[in-house]
Formats: sequence, structure tokens, C-alpha cells
Amino acid sequence: MGPIYEKTATSPVNIAVIKYWGKRDSVLILPTNSSLSVTLSQENLQSKTTIRASPDFKKDRLWLNGVEEADVTKNKRLQNCLRETRRLRKEYEKKLCEEVGAENTIPLSEYNVHICSENNFPTAAGLASSASGFACLVYTLAQLYELPVSDTELSKIARQGSGSACRSLFGGFVAWEMGSQDDGSDSQAIQVAPKDHWPELEALICVVSDAKKGTSSTEGMQNTVATSPLIQHRIKHVVPERMKSMTEAILKRDFRKFAEITMRDSNQFHAVCLDTFPPIFYLNDVSRAIIRVITEYNSSNESGELKAAYTFDAGPNAVIYAPRENIPEIINIIAKYFPGDIDNGNEYFTDPYHLFSGNQVGKQPLPRGFNEQIIPVFAPGSVKQILHTKVGNGPQTLTGKADSLLDEQGWPKRMT
Repeated sequence: MGPIYEKTATSPVNIAVIKYWGKRDSVLILPTNSSLSVTLSQENLQSKTTIRASPDFKKDRLWLNGVEEADVTKNKRLQNCLRETRRLRKEYEKKLCEEVGAENTIPLSEYNVHICSENNFPTAAGLASSASGFACLVYTLAQLYELPVSDTELSKIARQGSGSACRSLFGGFVAWEMGSQDDGSDSQAIQVAPKDHWPELEALICVVSDAKKGTSSTEGMQNTVATSPLIQHRIKHVVPERMKSMTEAILKRDFRKFAEITMRDSNQFHAVCLDTFPPIFYLNDVSRAIIRVITEYNSSNESGELKAAYTFDAGPNAVIYAPRENIPEIINIIAKYFPGDIDNGNEYFTDPYHLFSGNQVGKQPLPRGFNEQIIPVFAPGSVKQILHTKVGNGPQTLTGKADSLLDEQGWPKRMT
């Protein structure tokens, strides 16, 4: 067996605080507005991808979550990412040939690849799985091909797989600049601030449903742009100003401004979905109840300061951003109104940062001034899981042999 050309990497989920919704070019995935997100820690949410190139492979192959093979030829977005990274590799090989000679240059751009990718969170449930998946694909290809390009350049390729994927090429706080060029050359991601810029900011993800969405993001965006008058107002007048204000709030670590813009933008995004004809519903009764709970939590605060911010992507799952000191209180409130299913007790809240002693989640008193009657207690299991996480880093390369998802022959380990 000859040398193995293989890389394994992980990539994070990002959750937007200024939402991306709508394309001006559906092939290149050029957005109708800029957006801004927070990259979440890979301790809880990540995509992992192993890619091997070999002259012995008969064709490009892809396995999702270790066992399910996908038809690469029918996946145009995957083909876009492969084509662009191979083009850059071919350019790099030409340069290497001139510097070290053809006999010392490995023609990886000509080899077929085996790709194995898996997520440790539900796919297609509104948790940005395609974003982290395509970011991981492009980053792993770049490592395999040893591409001498910046993460911002890679973000332009990841964008062609899934728009939001461009933001998962960076840790911390990330802007996706919509750009104005028809070829997408200036539609790219840049880091606004690194992971350690605002260490007090943390996040909770309330998994309301892990079912596949009824309306995909791609279909929803197309319908919204075609039928919603409100989206045009949002694109032209609302988002540009919010991008400036949110960037300023992040740089100044101004949680009040950050929280208000985050909630307002989430509300408007779902208003735009409702303004689509026929309307799109991503929120459900549990989602709306979480909004009421967080609103009451903020309004009951005697100081007048905002203590938490909710946001919802294209799905029912809530992401709650808050300063670290408020996180235990919020977990307790959510667990009180949305108790875990007894059968899923060990998975409901795992307390990764040891905030509670014993089985005290949901059993602490409500904050002073909180209106206990704001909503009824929901049936157990309405929120399936509470994930406590933090701001995280961008993609990471793994070097251990055990980290690979492929066996020695280049097949998924789960299948062998």
C-alpha cells in the first residue's frame, strides 16, 4: 500500500444574530443582504469530515454520518466546492512543478476522493448543519490540498455549498459581507472579533424539534424574495443599519444593544416568513412560549437591563444568548416551564460546566418579580434538550490516527 493522502478536520455551527434570508444569485449563492453570526463551541456542536485522495479510487464518493452514501453526481453544491478547490490545487501544483520539479509534485487534483462526514447534532432541524458541514468539507479539502489561501478566500468557496457555511470558517463573531460583484468575488466572510473577545457571552440551545423542516431554507428564501414586500424594506433599509450597530455592540461588549438587535432581527426574519405568500411557519407553540418567557425574564428585571436574548433560525429551536452570570437562572426557568421527558432525563441537560448541584435544574425559585402565570407548564419533552455552550473557534485539523472516519482501505469505519 502506497502513501495515504488524507486529512480530518472539524468545523463549528454558527448562529446568526443578523439573519441571511434571500439570494440575488442562487447558483453562486450570493445573498440579498449581509449577515452576522456567533460561532459556537465545538465541544457541543460540530461537523467532522475525513477526506482521502487516491489514484486507486474509481470515483468520488461521499458518506454522511458514517453509513449513508450520497450520490455525488447529483449534488451540485458539493461539486462546486470540489471543482473550486481542485482548481486551486491544480494552480498550486503548477507552481510546485516549477519550483521542485514534476517528479516531486503529487497530482492530488487528478485523484478521486472518498469523503466521510458526520454531525453530532440533528441534521435539517434548523441547527445550521449544512453550514458547518460545507465549511468542514472546504476546510478539509484545503488542508488535504495544502492550499496557500486565506480563510476569507476559502469562505467564498464554502458559500457556494451553503451560504451560511462561509461564516463557519472563522471563530468568534463573523460577518458575511454580501458584496456587489456579479461573480461573487467580494461576497465573503470576515472575522469581526475573535473567540476570546467577549468571554462572558454564552449560549443555550433549546432543542424543540429534531425533525426535518417542512419548508427547506432554499425553498423558503426563493418564495420570500418572490412574494414578500417586507423583505425589500428589510434588505434596503433595516439590515445595513443593523450590521453597523451590531458590529459596534460586539466590539464594545454592549450586551443591551446586542440583545435588542438580536431579538428584533429574529422577530423580523420570522415576520418576513409570515409575509411570504403562502406563509412560512418555522416557529411553533413551544418556540413562541420561549419568546414569552425570555421577554418576561427581561421585563421583570428591576434594573431595566436586558438579561437574555432569544433568536430563531429557520426552525423551531431557540438559541438564547446571555452573560454567563445569568445562564443558571435561565436554564432553571426553561426547565421549569418545559420539563424534560423522564425517558430522556439523562440527555435533557448534561450540565457541562457544573452549574447545579444534584438534580436541582428547574427546581429553583423563579426570579423576583417574574410573573409565574405568563405561560402554562408544557408537557414533558416539549423541549427535548438544553445545550449550554460558549463562543468557539473556527475549524480545527485533527492529527490522530483514531480521529479518521475512514479505515485503511478508505471506507467508512462504521461500515466495517
